[in-house]
Amino acid sequence: MENNKVYGMDFSKIYQLLVNKALRKGRTKEEADEIIRWLTGYSQAEIEDMLEKPTSYGDFFRNAPELNENRHLIKGVVCGVRVEDIEEPLMREIRYLDKLIDELAKGKAMDKILRK
Repeated sequence: MENNKVYGMDFSKIYQLLVNKALRKGRTKEEADEIIRWLTGYSQAEIEDMLEKPTSYGDFFRNAPELNENRHLIKGVVCGVRVEDIEEPLMREIRYLDKLIDELAKGKAMDKILRK
């Protein structure tokens, strides 16, 4: 049931939390946006459009144009759980983004974050 609460949250609020986390650690909004585009396949214009209208966090991922084929390379712990062990596909996608933003905030190079 808790997952339904997360899926129903407003994307624009989550987005701002992700960007603020990056900014607090000396990174940029542009870097956070690049990570989101890399993971989901959305264009910057599409992201900006979704920030203007009500979009649930679950729908943001469900409707992603092209989830990155290398996202399975994202490994590690977020919120005390290994992202690669999360069985529910939608929650795993959400946690992938959390993990990437965590890596950004910890100062990791963009090439490594984007699994290049």
